Amino acid sequence: MPELDELRKLRKYNELTYQDMADLLGIDARTYINKENGLSQFKMNEMFMICKTFKRSLDEIFLPQNFMNHEVEEGGNATTSEG
Repeated sequence: MPELDELRKLRKYNELTYQDMADLLGIDARTYINKENGLSQFKMNEMFMICKTFKRSLDEIFLPQNFMNHEVEEGGNATTSEG
């Protein structure tokens, strides 16, 4: 699972601690840290709460930056770059 760099940037920009975010979501700080570091996944309701808090869309925060990078084969068929 990828780390959530955009979420980390938003949290730090807004001067929120891991504990602040954990309190917002009603979870333990260690659980929040694991989620932000990509060791476990956020639940959908947690993602919506985070988006509402930062006034950002789901894809702005949770979609990896390189998600849209893909190779285009001849003929216009798009494939992922996973191999």
